[in-house]
Amino acid sequence: MSKTSEPRSYLVLENYIRGQFVPCQSHIDSYDPSTGEVYCKVPDSGEEEVEAAVAAAKDAFPGWSDRSPGQRAQILNKLADLIEANLDEFAQAESRDQGKTITFARTVDIPRSAYNFRFFASSALHHTTDCSQMDHMGCLNYTIRCPVGVAGLISPWNLPLYLLTWKIAPAIAAGNTVVAKPSEMTSVTAWMLCKLMQQAGVPPGVVNIVFGTGPKAGNAIVGHPDIPLISFTGSTATAQLITERSAPYCKKLSLELGGKNPAIVFADADLNQCIETTVRSSFSNQGEICLCTSRIYVERSIYPEFLERFVAAAKKWKTGDPTDDSNNNGALISKEHLEKVRSFVALAKSEGGVVHCGEGVDQLDLPERTANGYFMPATVITGMSDSSRVMQEEIFGPVTCISPFSTEDEAVSKGNGVRYGLSATVWSRDVGKVHRVARRLQAGLVWTNCWLVRDLNLPFGGMKNSGVGREGGKDSYHFFTEVKSVTIKH
Repeated sequence: MSKTSEPRSYLVLENYIRGQFVPCQSHIDSYDPSTGEVYCKVPDSGEEEVEAAVAAAKDAFPGWSDRSPGQRAQILNKLADLIEANLDEFAQAESRDQGKTITFARTVDIPRSAYNFRFFASSALHHTTDCSQMDHMGCLNYTIRCPVGVAGLISPWNLPLYLLTWKIAPAIAAGNTVVAKPSEMTSVTAWMLCKLMQQAGVPPGVVNIVFGTGPKAGNAIVGHPDIPLISFTGSTATAQLITERSAPYCKKLSLELGGKNPAIVFADADLNQCIETTVRSSFSNQGEICLCTSRIYVERSIYPEFLERFVAAAKKWKTGDPTDDSNNNGALISKEHLEKVRSFVALAKSEGGVVHCGEGVDQLDLPERTANGYFMPATVITGMSDSSRVMQEEIFGPVTCISPFSTEDEAVSKGNGVRYGLSATVWSRDVGKVHRVARRLQAGLVWTNCWLVRDLNLPFGGMKNSGVGREGGKDSYHFFTEVKSVTIKH
């Protein structure tokens, strides 16, 4: 007698509109990157679902915007409390959905997601406005800031809840309502967040989350005439489409885009600290962070020692099952993305580059459960021309290239020699040098002798093709509000 296989059960997500979960007619397959298997069905939303979400957000706006910053802050703090109370559940879901290690999700993604709500709850209480007197004309001038209305928020797949909450928190703290779309590849923690909204006291329609693809759901959000503002994190190519699509409506745009971030290592750097940190900045989260280091320029006199020590450290950066706490990296987001990253390594080899470790050099020892997952070891390449696509384009994987330089001017020129300008790191004990180089580098963020140290009060964003606008404490408040000048004659 033949056995019939049990039908596989999937996690089926629903849109969250007007405080209710709403089923969708069609769905998209979502994969567990560590196994390569479909485990979740994500709504394939379009104009109809976005229209319903916008209507809900518009209806909720008057009541929400009338609340005081303190009243709104209480709800943001409650959301933070609830995320923290469910931290392990969120971390496990984020790891399975995105491929990152559960350790990274537990120590970085989810704590930061809670902190985003807590930070903007506090920040919103401390903004001030401008005032000027014109006594000779008997006038007093002052400014007020008003929420914009319905904010369209589109977040990426690399830090799913972390970057979604980075947008939702300041938007609603300022009194806006939102229609948000997370990546269709990593939607589960956004859906889990929706389950906490009512418990936290978020009124229906203040936060609406519509799941789906960029070309359908994202396009409907960006092109909706009643969404006056878009905050987007993702690729430069998609941002160009968003800019074109939103142009007829003169929407406010904040675009946080790609990076090809340099590390500049001078001969007087503390190499122990530098190598440990730069391995982490190159490969953390599988290299799938817009701020990751992908080009390392090392002063020629220490280049051989640096290269030897860096490759040795990279070989110790463990890649494997995301549920294993001993692993540093998990799986890349998708089969297509893994193939794209591998194609850059193949291109490097075809152009005469040397692959010192990682892809094609080191074999991964994966448990059977993850044999079909999208894994790639930390990869270090040398010998590339500055004009190569490997050195010019964002790879967004566990790949970094190392090159020597001779002078400070050459280092700055190489660092600035790409179309991106998101972040950079500088390693030197010379205080004057780090100030000088930081000023000359074309990057929105420059870290010296450290990486990814973030004060959320400060502006975040990039130059050149790495974005438009800044977000952070005051910058987010300015973006999510409109300023109005008022003159009173007395």
